[in-house]
Amino acid sequence: MNKNQTEKEIDDFVISQADDKDAWERPIRVNRERVFFLNLSKALEIDSDKDILSGTPVFRGTRVPVSAQLENLENGVTLDEFIENFPTVKREQAVKILELFKSSLSQLKAA
Repeated sequence: MNKNQTEKEIDDFVISQADDKDAWERPIRVNRERVFFLNLSKALEIDSDKDILSGTPVFRGTRVPVSAQLENLENGVTLDEFIENFPTVKREQAVKILELFKSSLSQLKAA
C-alpha cells in the first residue's frame, strides 16, 4: 500500500482482499491513521465458504448473508422483524454483529 492513496483506493483494496478465502482469518493492513483488527469468523459465528453463496460471509449454520442485517436496518426493518424474516438467524448472532460494529466505532474514536 502506498501512503499517498486515497480513502477510496484503500477501501477498494480492502474489499478486494475480502474475496480471499482466508480474509476473515487474518488482518488486512492498510496505511490509515489508525489500525485495528477484526476477526469476525470466530467471535461472531460467521462462515465464509466458497460453496455457500460464492464465499459471501453468512451467519454460521445459515445461508443468510451478514450484509442482509445491515441492509434491513438501513431500510427501517427492526431487529425483531429481521429475526422474524430470517428465522435461521439466532437473535444472539444478530446482536453480536451490532456489538461488533459498536465496538469498531469505539476503536475509531479519536484519542
